[in-house]
Parts: sequence; structure tokens; C-alpha cells
Amino acid sequence: MKRLAILGSTGSVGRSTLDVAARHPDRFAVTALAAGRNDALLLEQCIAHRPAHAVLADADAAERLRGAVAARGLATQVHCGRDALDGIVALAEVDAVMAAIVGAAGLPATLAAARAGKQVLLANKEALVMSGALFMKAVAEGDATLLPIDSEHSAIFQSLPRGFVCGRAGELERAGVRRILLTASGGPFRATPADRLSRVTPQQAVAHPNWVMGPKISVDSATMMNKGLEVIEAHWLFGAPLEAIQVIVHPQSVIHSMVEYADGSVVAQLGAPDMRTPIACALAFPERIESGAAPLDFTTLGRLDFERLDAAKFPCVALAREAIRRGGTAPAALNAANEIAVEAFLGGRLSFTGIAEVIENVLGEVHVEPLESLEQVYAADIEARGLASRFIARRVPQSSLSV
Repeated sequence: MKRLAILGSTGSVGRSTLDVAARHPDRFAVTALAAGRNDALLLEQCIAHRPAHAVLADADAAERLRGAVAARGLATQVHCGRDALDGIVALAEVDAVMAAIVGAAGLPATLAAARAGKQVLLANKEALVMSGALFMKAVAEGDATLLPIDSEHSAIFQSLPRGFVCGRAGELERAGVRRILLTASGGPFRATPADRLSRVTPQQAVAHPNWVMGPKISVDSATMMNKGLEVIEAHWLFGAPLEAIQVIVHPQSVIHSMVEYADGSVVAQLGAPDMRTPIACALAFPERIESGAAPLDFTTLGRLDFERLDAAKFPCVALAREAIRRGGTAPAALNAANEIAVEAFLGGRLSFTGIAEVIENVLGEVHVEPLESLEQVYAADIEARGLASRFIARRVPQSSLSV
């Protein structure tokens, strides 16, 4: 019986994790659930899964949940705040931690889980994008097991030799790997001429052709910044040099990523676009279990297409590569600038192409230093957000953008 702590349980990854776990009550027990402020949904999850602990970031939400749990006679202990979250993941009765809190808010608890030597199921991009060196050091010092949840990185992990250890130096070389091939759908503007991108609307940008995601992640897919961030993640997860990581556009999103070996062989992982597949892979590792995802029907696929990434049309991938080359706090600044720029675009204050311009300007001005502490990550995040906001404010407002 594997005992789970699910951070971000009310989000899409958290809900999918609970769905997979519920299909195997003989294998998984939910020990702790954590969310931001959605006490209503967290209460439903407490009723269904009976965790020993529940944590909310918002104090008012925690108080409401505490009362509701008591009224229903549940034994769940309700906690509030960052310190409680860090303590929950380190409990002896927790074996594995699903790190699915979005953004910098999930950093401390994810680091705490790694330092405690847990099996860390990593869905929080920021742990590697913002604090890659720090996080991998915590994994090594805590002797934690790191398993990727992003569909692309899970696909890479599944395509690597059995026994591959994420974060261990020299693993790719020992495995005989030549290249990591990250696939990208190309987003909603794959076929849109470059000269029309400045006029696309937020509504068009969030209409992803293959996946149902939140607004911010959908815009990242449209700009392909999501691939840039995944390049950074792959660099840390698999110990891969940047030149060994290639992004390939694959519109059908059936092949989730590939690994090319020195002998010319290419191993790929295929599946329907359903996050329950990589979640089930990580939950049961090294075994395989039913996930609830629909089987892939090869007779209806028709075709699988591949295209080169248009780097001029989608400059965010190159910006992410530049950030990791600069190292230190640069990736944290990249991530913060992107968040501010995407927020401005969704609010009608910035054009679609302005997102990359903001990020480029921030990277050109931000102070970069070697990364040695989480405080530096937060400082770089704050500085980059300020630079991005000031740059956006200097631009002409564009609130009536349309194609």
C-alpha cells in the first residue's frame, strides 16, 4: 500500500491523480490533500478519500473546511499555511508526494519532499525551471526518487532503459542516448502566418487543438514557451546538454516524446492525450496499472506528421535556451517575465507577439547571479516581474486586438 500526499488536489492533475488512485484501492491510500482556497471541492475529496490530513493555503478557507469536516464527523485534521504543507510532505506515513501546486507557491513543499527522501511525482514545472540546481541537490542529498508527470518528460522516461535514475550524473551517456526529442503540437497558431500573430486574440490563443488546459498553460502552448520550459526541465531531469534536446512539431499529439540512441534506434512513447497515463505510470512505478485512459486506436489515426520548429515565429523556445545557458537565476526571471506577459495578454494590455518581446527585454536587463538559495529565486522572481510590468506599461495599450 503506497501512501500518498497530493499537493494541488483540486487542480486538474490532482483530480486525475485521485481518479487513478481510486481505481486501485488495494494499492494506494490517500494520507494528505492540499489546495489553495477551494475548500468546497477539498471537502468533497475528504469525504470520498478520508485523508488523515488536509491543508489549505487560505486561512478563511481552512476555517470553513475545519467546520465542515467536524460537522460530518470526519477524522481529517485540517491545517493552514506553508509550514503545515512542508510538514505534511515529510510525515513518516507519506511514501509518495504528487507535487502539482502551480507556480512558485509549490516550490518550498516540493523541496521539502525531496529533502525528506520521498518519491516525488513532479508535475510542478517551477521546481526545475526556477530552482533546478537547488532542487536536484535536494533530491541527491535526500536520496529521493524523482518521477516526471508532464506527458513529454514521462514519455522520455518511459523510453529510457529500465533502471534509469533521474538526476544522476552520466546516466544518459551510460544509456547510449544521442538525442532527446520533445514533441510539440504546435498549438493553435501552427499554421497561422507570422505577420498575423500580432493580431490574434486571447480567445483564439486558449483554444488548444488537442488538450483542455487552463488559460495560462494554453497561452504558453500557443507561444510555445511551454516547450522552452520543457527543454529546461529535460536538461535537469535527464542531465541532458542543451544541444542534445530537440523540439519537433507533431500536430496529432500521439507521440508524446522520443529518445534517439547512438546506434540510430529511436524509442517513442505513444498514447491518447490523457494525463492519467503518465500519472498511473509514476504512481505504480516500476509496474503498470489501469489508468482509465482510452486505448489508442491505430486504425483511426490515419497519419502522424512532423515538422521543424519555426524558431523565428516562436522565439520563446530560444529565449528559454538562452536562460539556461546564462544559468543561475536567469530561468527564474524568464518564468516570472512570462507569467506577467501572459497575464497582460489575457487582459488585453499586450499583443500576442509582445509576450516574447517582454521576456527578451527582461532577460536583457535582469541581474543574474549563481543560484545558492531559495531566497535568490524569490528575489529574481520579484525583480523580473517588476521589469516586465514596467516594460508593458511603456507600451501602447492594445485592448481591442482582433484578427
